[in-house]
Amino acid sequence: MKVAVEGCCHGELDKIYETIGFLEKKEGVKVDLLLCCGDFQAVRNEGDMKCMAVPVKYRMMQTFYKYYSGEKKAPILTIFVGGNHEASNHLQELPYGGWVAPNIYYLGYAGVVRYKGIRIGGLSGIYKSHDYRKGHHEFPPYNPETLRSVYHIRNIEIFKLKQIQMPIDIFISHDWPRGIYYYGSTAELLRKKKYLRQEVESNTLGNPATEEVLAYLQPSYWFSAHLHVKFAAMMQHPPKGNAAPRVTKFLSLDKCLPYREFLQIIDLPDRPSSSEGLEYDPEWLAILKATNSLQRTTPQPWNPPENNGLHERWDFTASEAAMMEVVEDLSGDLSIPDNFSQTVPAYDANSPQPYSTPSCNTNPQTTELCAKLGLTDIYAQAAQRQDQLGRLQSSTGGEDDDDGSADEPSEYPTDTSGLSGSFNPDEITLEDEWEEEEEAAEKAKKPSEIQTPLRLVLPEPKSHSSPAPPPLLMNLPPPCHSTPRAPHIQSGSEEEEQHDSSDAAARILKRSSNEHVEADSKGPTPRIKRRNQVIYAAADDEACEGSG
Repeated sequence: MKVAVEGCCHGELDKIYETIGFLEKKEGVKVDLLLCCGDFQAVRNEGDMKCMAVPVKYRMMQTFYKYYSGEKKAPILTIFVGGNHEASNHLQELPYGGWVAPNIYYLGYAGVVRYKGIRIGGLSGIYKSHDYRKGHHEFPPYNPETLRSVYHIRNIEIFKLKQIQMPIDIFISHDWPRGIYYYGSTAELLRKKKYLRQEVESNTLGNPATEEVLAYLQPSYWFSAHLHVKFAAMMQHPPKGNAAPRVTKFLSLDKCLPYREFLQIIDLPDRPSSSEGLEYDPEWLAILKATNSLQRTTPQPWNPPENNGLHERWDFTASEAAMMEVVEDLSGDLSIPDNFSQTVPAYDANSPQPYSTPSCNTNPQTTELCAKLGLTDIYAQAAQRQDQLGRLQSSTGGEDDDDGSADEPSEYPTDTSGLSGSFNPDEITLEDEWEEEEEAAEKAKKPSEIQTPLRLVLPEPKSHSSPAPPPLLMNLPPPCHSTPRAPHIQSGSEEEEQHDSSDAAARILKRSSNEHVEADSKGPTPRIKRRNQVIYAAADDEACEGSG
């Protein structure tokens, strides 16, 4: 089975599917599945854009709405997790996952599904310690704080994932598990992303929560994005009991832009399965049922139960009986139904609505799943809480009391949120890459120098208990290839709210373009220029201000 893996999507579905189609024709292969590692941007209309943590002048209606409206249909089954640039009001409708468009499936805050016998898990969002212990309390319309906190990972999702006992084949996250950079070519990573050195050397880059999930689940593959760089690693885990030690192949990819390594094809062995389509995972659904009472929709800090004598129950792993009960709840059919339905009007290019407000709708898919399994629709619950707070504030004329969570320590001793610098407090400091992109453009003009490698070079798996032998070659199909050139677009210079840097290496795997770039001097704290016109093309400033 051929699986395509995409880094940050940024709404560029047309270009991604075009690139896969180009690769299929060139290599004579058929891609069965596409996995997207966040920043998917399932923006349905102008109201959704106001729920996305992107500066106003970078907001642009990309191509997802065409798939939502039915104008187009995804040619490949697509599964994705959320990142930190999402239409959060849309994804919140599907806390347990669901179809955002025909043939495009969201895994929810956390989720596990099966496809042709392959077990795929995922986690949405990025880690910030100050929100990690809160419930999913955010609800539109978001304020500047909740616009960002809504995509921060919560400990309840990590707790659920750590109840899984059966092997996971593939796991997807947006940000990296902390420490994974030690199991690949760290020197090469720092050559591409010089500004990451401080975090790498202090082991504060990445997500400490998913570091635990990686060590616990030990999946065969782990795919991420977020840092906008291609990076491969192999991690050998300590053996569990008498079992043979497992190895995780990690791969992070760039975003969908010219000259970027944003796509990789992997080959997985076929497995017998009960269905050719997407299926629910009975163990995961049993875990959702068992942990339903632990769900929170308040900002008050909460810790999951532990075996410390303070909790009546702390083990929420799924028994065989619990899994059979889930199968019975679904009438014996684990196939995920094709029950997509529109919950808001799709964007209409002939009748734009720049002043539309964000929608707040429950989703029939969530309602149906909750009814079958006895789960709580936490988005509907957050809506009820919002209404209650609104009535309370109207009657008292005051604001909601501070929950005091600022004084609560993080569950983890390190917190990467303070390392971001003053320019972009939700991301790491960005590197100026004008010179690198200019070099890439020059190299792209010399097709005679292009050679396509047949394999992705990965390091030998590393572990703390054994030395690392010489590198080996992993037999994978080639990554993405060149596609037709994009039209010339002149861009201005602005700071982009995004992790974004690149190297001129391996241009052969990237889309070509005559995108114009300029060199600029680097200050002591370099910041990226606004060169990302393909992803966040500037909208009319007056219209954007009016719709903000």
